[in-house]
Amino acid sequence: MGDVLILAEVKESGLEKSTFELITLAKQLAKELEGKALSIVLGRDPTEAGQELRRFALDSVYKVQDPALEGFVPEVWLNTLEQVIKELRPQVFLMTHSPVARDILPRLGLRLNSTVTMDCVEVKVDPSDKRLLRKKPIYGGNAMAVLKCKGTPEIVSLRKNSYPMAQADGQVSELKELTLKITKDLVTQVLETKKRDIVELDKAEVIISGGRGLAEKEEFSQLEQLAAVLEKKGIKAMVGCSRPIVDKGWMSSDRQVGLTGTMVAPNVYIAIGISGAIQHLVGMVRSKKIIAINTDAGCNMFKVADYGLTEDYKEILPLLIKKLEETL
Repeated sequence: MGDVLILAEVKESGLEKSTFELITLAKQLAKELEGKALSIVLGRDPTEAGQELRRFALDSVYKVQDPALEGFVPEVWLNTLEQVIKELRPQVFLMTHSPVARDILPRLGLRLNSTVTMDCVEVKVDPSDKRLLRKKPIYGGNAMAVLKCKGTPEIVSLRKNSYPMAQADGQVSELKELTLKITKDLVTQVLETKKRDIVELDKAEVIISGGRGLAEKEEFSQLEQLAAVLEKKGIKAMVGCSRPIVDKGWMSSDRQVGLTGTMVAPNVYIAIGISGAIQHLVGMVRSKKIIAINTDAGCNMFKVADYGLTEDYKEILPLLIKKLEETL
């Protein structure tokens, strides 16, 4: 039997959306490993987040609370997670591939004498030996590797939007508090936290993405206009792009969709002038509805699209914007 433990990350608005993906994966792996699905949440007082986690029928929900755990101080979180894992002894430890994971997981693996696989898009159990098969992009997203590693616990960070989000099913888990020795002697001291303006594509309900079919940087203004119209109607819309657009320097990397960018799953994904390279398709194929606009009727994007238009977007977008302004 092997238990699966996830770290639930918390933001000001509550649990990170990616935590619900971890719950889906944890339950799946725990079933195959004949173990339990567990979660841990850290903070000054993470009781509210812990109560929310209870609704997802995990076998146990744990919390560690201490003033030193307010915000993210790497040394404190590292020491705390090391103690948590040594006490709960899971076979698998999962985190979202976030700045927190990138900071502490390599060091955590070293302390626990185990291996860490970062930025996985799929995790399965090998039935022959009950070890994890960890799938992740390599060579800049041009290939996928499936890895099996030594060491316990098996430590993995999961790329956002790789799994569906778990839904509360009415069963309530028990919330338990772990009493640990929280290290107060810090190498790092947080003096001030400032919010950075970044584009979080994975939070959008509608994404309008442009590719090489847009000949000039200025042509993205029409995509911005469409997003602005939707925003006025209360729909969270953002403009994204394919990798060639970032390579040209037309848009920042946080707007890139795909294996080497952001994995997204919005309600609607509109691909304009995007041919559909596999690296891009993997990053958006879980969108609920996909609309492709491209003059090349044979491009790969049409193979995954729910709706397709083989027309010039310069003619389509003004009509769409006008219609939305009239009807929404």
